[in-house]
This record gives sequence, C-alpha cells and structure tokens, in this order.
Amino acid sequence: MLVAGHDVAISSPDKVFFPSRGETKLDLVEYYLAVAEPLMRTMGGRPVLMQRFPRGAGGPSFFQKRVPDTIPDWLVTTTVSTVNGTPSRALVIADLAHVAWAVNLACLGFHVWPFLADTPEYADELRLDLDPQPGTGFAQAVKAAHELRALLSELGLVAYPKTTGKRGLHVYMRLQPRWDSYQVRAAAVAVARELERRRPDLITAAWWKEERGKRIFVDYNQNAPHKTVFGAWSVRDRVTGPVSTPLSWDEFDDVTPDSLDLASVPGRLAALGDPWAEINAHPQSLEPLLAMHERDMAAGLMDAPWPPVYPKQPNEPDRVAPSRARTD
Repeated sequence: MLVAGHDVAISSPDKVFFPSRGETKLDLVEYYLAVAEPLMRTMGGRPVLMQRFPRGAGGPSFFQKRVPDTIPDWLVTTTVSTVNGTPSRALVIADLAHVAWAVNLACLGFHVWPFLADTPEYADELRLDLDPQPGTGFAQAVKAAHELRALLSELGLVAYPKTTGKRGLHVYMRLQPRWDSYQVRAAAVAVARELERRRPDLITAAWWKEERGKRIFVDYNQNAPHKTVFGAWSVRDRVTGPVSTPLSWDEFDDVTPDSLDLASVPGRLAALGDPWAEINAHPQSLEPLLAMHERDMAAGLMDAPWPPVYPKQPNEPDRVAPSRARTD
C-alpha cells in the first residue's frame, strides 16, 4: 500500500479489529487516511508510545516503548525517556506512512509526547484532563470544561477541547517553545486549584481518590515529565471504535462521545471541518498560569502530590493518603 510516498505492507488487511461493526485493520488505515490533515496537525513530528492489540479492540494489549530492531529505512525515530528515566527509541509520526506502519503492528491509537522530536527540551502543549469520578459523567465534564474555558479566557488564553474516547474531556493549549514539563505541570496544578476554588461543588484538584467525591478531577499530573496522553483523532480500544475527537466549544450540548467513532468521524470532519484548525497558528505564553502558581506558593501552598513512580520532588507533601496519615 503506497502511503505518503512509502510502500507500507498491511498484513492480514481483513482481520477484524472492531467487532461491533466488523471494521478491519485496513478500515482503520483508511480511517487515518481520511483524517490525515488534522491528525498530522496535532501529532505530526511528535514521538508516540505504541500500544498494540494483537487480537483487536477488546483483547489483550501491551505497550511497546521501543520500535522493533528491524524497521523500514525510511522510518523516523527518536530517543525519549520513560518515567523511570530509561531511554527508548520511539516512533515519530513524520507522515501518514508512519501511522499506517504502526497500525499494521496492531496499534489502534497513539499515546503522544507533549513535544516535537526536534525540540524535546520544550513541552509545547498544556493538556488538562477533566476526569469524571464515580457518580459523574460526560455532562459534568462539559460543565467543568466551560469553567476552564472561562478561566483561560480571563487570562487571554485560547484552549481546544476534545473527547477522550471514554467519559471525560481533554483541553489543550499550544505553547510557545520556552518551558519544560516541570513548568507546564506547575501551570496545570495552578489551574486545577483555581477551578476548585471557583466551583468546589463540581471540580476537584485532590490527588487522593478518597477526597475527590462526586466531582470532576483535573488531572494535572498528565503534564508530568515523560507522560504521554492519548492523541487527538486516535481510535480507542473499545469494540465500537470510539475516537478521541476534537470539538468546537459550542458543540457539547449536541454531541455524545459514543456517537464519535471511526465510522462517523470522517464524515463529520468533511462536513464541519477541523475545530482545531488554528491550534498551531498562535502559540501562547504560559506566564499567566505560572503567575498563578507563584501566587499559590507565596501563599504557603506546597506542590501537589506526584505519582508514585516519580522521585520525591522539592516542596512536595508526604505521599500518604489522608486516611492513612490520620491512623499512622
């Protein structure tokens, strides 16, 4: 199969990847070709973590941090570090041939690093993950997203929402290439805390699940160094083939996540265009959000907790759940 000027072998093209409607491996390749322009706008030039599903959606999977030893001579790769600091040779989405090559290995969607392979020292995406907790769902995530949009608008910042392909929402900001992942995470912590102050009934910044309640958790740690996030236009591993779909801000009331799948999204894109068409046009400053973070630190707040796989960080509180701390 000729894709982006490269001959990409698609073995077992009729293998069913999504049992709900019977879409095959070849159908998945053709889906990605149909959304090629917006996909490359958001993922082009970035390293990705491959999750492979040998039996298709709904089956067992494994993460492949390194590309295989034997690869086409045109395949672009780069060295990235995993959370524990281990270097890995990762695939770079240089063009659609790289996507098709990965799909042939039974990668359904892509977990994307927040930097371009050419400038790994700068994180140029802020990714705010609005994660519904038990007792909440997509409707509450939408309300939280509008609160987030209002906060960012007050600061002169523009953000772009997408479904996660599950129950939540991701909201992205494209950044000027000036800040590293530690600074981007600090900005995300500040956003989460400010949203919680404004809407404590709806939104929480609490890391410990026992403190979150029936609220939307703003998962700031998705911006921690070496973290990947499921990419825009990528297809999830459920049997119905849901897509992590970019939206415009006025669409939420008319859209349900389950209606956005590899069968419907290409037609939607053709009819409505790409809601993220301008995301790369005006990279933004992180300074307004870092100023919020500095304000919180000056007021005596500590850093928010990090995931357990990370080394202990400066100014981080003890990594002990509140219920355990009370009994220790």
